[in-house]
Amino acid sequence: MAADREASNDQTSSRIRVLSSHLHSPPPPRRMASSEKDAALAATPSDAPTIFDKIIRKEIPSTVVYEDEKVLAFRDISPQAPTHIIIIPKVKDGLTGLSKAEERHIEILGYLLYVAKLVAKQEGLDDGFRIVINDGPKGCQSVYHLHIHLLGGRQMNWPPG
Repeated sequence: MAADREASNDQTSSRIRVLSSHLHSPPPPRRMASSEKDAALAATPSDAPTIFDKIIRKEIPSTVVYEDEKVLAFRDISPQAPTHIIIIPKVKDGLTGLSKAEERHIEILGYLLYVAKLVAKQEGLDDGFRIVINDGPKGCQSVYHLHIHLLGGRQMNWPPG
C-alpha cells in the first residue's frame, strides 16, 4: 500500500513538472528545415491532382497502415517522429486545406480525427500523440489535399513549430 502511494506521488510529481514546464519561458524556436519551408512556399494552392491522389490510386507505393472506403493512412516518407503517419480523405471534394472546409465537410473532418485515434491505438501510442494539420504557405502546407499528420513515439515539445 505504501508502495502504491509512493508510485502515485511519483506520477503526480512527474505530471506537475511537465505541466509547469509549459509555464516557463519557451525554448528558442526550432528552425524549420529549409527544404520543408521551400516545398511549402513553392507549392501552388489548387484543386489539381496531387501526389496523394496517386497514392490513393496505388500509382505510387506507400506503406499503408489503415484503409477503408473513406480514408487512407500511410507512413510519411520523411518522418518527424518515430511514428509519423499521414491520414487523408480518399475524395478531396474541394478540401485542399482546412481553410477551405465548408459545412458539407463536417462528417469527413470528424471521421479523419476518429481514424487518427484508431491508428494511434493500433500503433501503440497509448502515452499520447500529436495531430497536425498544416494550412497554406505560412502553415507549411506543401500538398494541397487536406491531410492530418499523426506524430508519436517520442516526447513532443511546446510550443510547436
